[in-house]
Amino acid sequence: MRKIKGIRKRWMMNSISVVLFIVLLAVAAFSAAMGSYYYTTMSNALRSKAEGGVRAIRTYQSESRYYQYARSVVSDAAGEQLEVEFIDAIGLIRFSSSDLTAFRSPGTPDIAKALSEGKTQVWIGSDPSTGEHILAASAPLTINGRVMGAMRYVTSLKNVDRQIIIIIAMALGIGLVILAIVYFSNLYFVTSIVDPVLGITDVAKRIAAGSYGVQIEKRYDDEIGDLTDALNDMSLKIKQAESMKNEFISSVSHELRTPLTAINGWAETIMNGEVRDAGDVKKGMGIIVSEARRLTNMVEELLEFSRIQDGRFTLSIEPMDIKAELEDAVYTYREFFRREGIELNHSDCENEFPPLSGDPERMRQVFSNLLDNAAKHGGSGKRIDTAIFPEGDQVVITVRDYGPGIPEEELPHVKYKFYKGSSKARGSGIGLAVCDEIVGRHNGTLEIGNAEGGGCIVTIRLPVST
Repeated sequence: MRKIKGIRKRWMMNSISVVLFIVLLAVAAFSAAMGSYYYTTMSNALRSKAEGGVRAIRTYQSESRYYQYARSVVSDAAGEQLEVEFIDAIGLIRFSSSDLTAFRSPGTPDIAKALSEGKTQVWIGSDPSTGEHILAASAPLTINGRVMGAMRYVTSLKNVDRQIIIIIAMALGIGLVILAIVYFSNLYFVTSIVDPVLGITDVAKRIAAGSYGVQIEKRYDDEIGDLTDALNDMSLKIKQAESMKNEFISSVSHELRTPLTAINGWAETIMNGEVRDAGDVKKGMGIIVSEARRLTNMVEELLEFSRIQDGRFTLSIEPMDIKAELEDAVYTYREFFRREGIELNHSDCENEFPPLSGDPERMRQVFSNLLDNAAKHGGSGKRIDTAIFPEGDQVVITVRDYGPGIPEEELPHVKYKFYKGSSKARGSGIGLAVCDEIVGRHNGTLEIGNAEGGGCIVTIRLPVST
């Protein structure tokens, strides 16, 4: 049998100790009740016999007559399983059914009290002469107001005590059976809880050791099953996060290496004087500036993500003209996109929006990132559309490209950090995660989906301050 320890031990100790206490208490109460019942019944019966004998003797008024009748009452009881005695006024046995104890004092307290108080007394104890457990009832004989003696009935309690012991033993046996049933039922119950938990613990240790993605077999549709589902989900998410982290490190390493290679190559070429034509020098310097700017943007994205992760990301809230911020971003990127052969259109809205509470710099960062993503992933469509319009108590901003769109199975994951999906475009995979965080901090939502007719559309909804 498996050694009982841990939760199993605590459960068994607590439950069994409580049940054991209840069983012992019940057995003790039952035994006391049965003993009281037997002794009370016998005491009442013996009391009635003693008082009945006294009533019969009391009809004889003269001393000689009641003594003679007392002898007759005692003699008649010789065949019974009782010791019948007539006690005189000084406490000595004058007659007894056994004829062996005449003129002897039994020495039990019931006689003295019956003679002194004039009331029937019942006593349970050990016979001073034999040590036997007995029940004695002494009824005083009163004639003309004088106590002349007492009738004493004595019976052995040996058989009664044996019967009580048998009853107590049976009660203890039943209690032990109940205790055994509780023990094994509790052991089965707690084992059905502890064993799955131990299995889950083993799998959790494997996950902690690096076996990401390992799954636990679900056997119960209860709280244990819910815990299993939660750990399985956690394991899969850790595996996904680990995979995305590795992809991110590989991607960032590649993204950093490419512009650094271009910068180093052109810088060394210009420094060594290998390029003498002013146009080529200007072209090389342009590449160096462009790649350096790309490196700066990547580092800024990483810094922003780091601030979000460790809680240092904050907003500088002030009244903000959201329409003007979007138009400034469009104006900034329009000429740049034109050189790349991409047409950037903006649907101007005649409505004026009340100032929103927000961080203008952060929102410009969102618009710039979304426009850059649209060109990077959907630039093949050679067109990007932006729009802003009111919708109820919200301002809605859309950025749409006309590229290949996003595969449906990747849409739920595109805002996850490090996620790049099947796209071959360069990037760190954290830009959209940062944008989603910024919009969320403005109590808004950022939704990404595929537009009708092709391409991808990003929709930002921000609450209007009133």
